Amino acid sequence: MKKALLLPAALTIAFGVAACSDNAQDETAEAANAISADTSATMDNAVDDTSAATDQAFDQAEQAADETGESIENGAAAVGQTADEATKQAGQEVEEAGEDMQR
Repeated sequence: MKKALLLPAALTIAFGVAACSDNAQDETAEAANAISADTSATMDNAVDDTSAATDQAFDQAEQAADETGESIENGAAAVGQTADEATKQAGQEVEEAGEDMQR
């Protein structure tokens, strides 16, 4: 008689454990999926942030290069203007010296 009662009790326990095991597996799979989705979203954000920072750095470098180029052009123009003025002045002085020599 005890054996007849133990068998249904053992089966009930076995089914209960199996049901818990399936439930636990489902919960574990759901948790793993949630962690995977969070990790993927975090990586996407990190890539976007890195890309934005890289773009900003390149933009700043390009702006600095443009400003440097403009400064060089302005400096070259100023040197050219000064050289032209000096050449004119030297020419005028040579003319004056020539006129003084003719007198």
